[in-house]
Amino acid sequence: MDHSIWAEGLAKRFGDTRALAGVDLAVPTGSVLGLLGPNGAGKTTAVRVLATLLRPDAGRATVGGFDVLREAHQVRQLIGLTGQYAAVDENLTGTENLLLIGRLLGRSRREARRRAGELLEDFGLSDAADRATKTYSGGIRRRLDLAASLVGRPRILFLDEPTTGLDPRARLELWDIVRGLVRSGSTVLLTTQYLDEADALADNIAVTDHGKVIATGTPDELKARAGAQSLAVRAADLSDLPTVVSVVGELAKTEPEVDREVVTAQVTDPAILPAVVRRLDDAGVVVRTLTLRSASLNEVFLSLTGHPAEEPEDVSGTREGVQA
Repeated sequence: MDHSIWAEGLAKRFGDTRALAGVDLAVPTGSVLGLLGPNGAGKTTAVRVLATLLRPDAGRATVGGFDVLREAHQVRQLIGLTGQYAAVDENLTGTENLLLIGRLLGRSRREARRRAGELLEDFGLSDAADRATKTYSGGIRRRLDLAASLVGRPRILFLDEPTTGLDPRARLELWDIVRGLVRSGSTVLLTTQYLDEADALADNIAVTDHGKVIATGTPDELKARAGAQSLAVRAADLSDLPTVVSVVGELAKTEPEVDREVVTAQVTDPAILPAVVRRLDDAGVVVRTLTLRSASLNEVFLSLTGHPAEEPEDVSGTREGVQA
């Protein structure tokens, strides 16, 4: 299989902190790999090594077929990088930011202006093109930041937590942009702490914790590995809630959780669904909703690491880029 990104045994320490402890990665060309993990898991450090911004202490890696140490210049000609924070100049307009990058990449003034116009149109930024970037909302600024990483038409993109701090609508807009880039043939390595983001965008996922990759697979494969499914039952009449809790607990052989009117339990046998229906029907309980779903990525992460995935910290908090 043709891999645009490949790494074996990447290790990196910062003093007493072990940021990477032997990371292996393989990203097929034209796909999205979601690098999933909490703060301090080594995601940003891995991206910086692959983007030739850091030298690993050990291990090997190639990007676009070029060695990240011996052929760093060739790697840089192939990649685009969007970090956790917008890298554009807030005192320049959107157009000026893209023109500046184009000129730095050696494009002629005419070619740089043409490419800037294309990107502003593609990313829905034309109306904001002549405004100073410091007046942009967070979502618009992130779109400009991603556009800036595409000025050189990179084949391979590193997106390091690109939606951190965005509101739900802006996140969905950026997801659509990433899907469009992949349809056009780009290869993407996406780091994220948002489990739904990895589920929505990634063809494959590598789960990281404490500087190591602890599991890999498609989202469905990882969910299947967790084993358990989640049963949720809501009675039409709230007075039947104790009966539902009793029936579900007995059949699932576990203590159910109750959130408002919904009773949930982790189960491993899908045959429990008709059994619950029969028992509740015999008890005269009318059910409003009854669902059985596969494990979520959050449940997968919990089963793999023993702790839930952490939510992104506030921008005033400590970031992985500082820690590791």
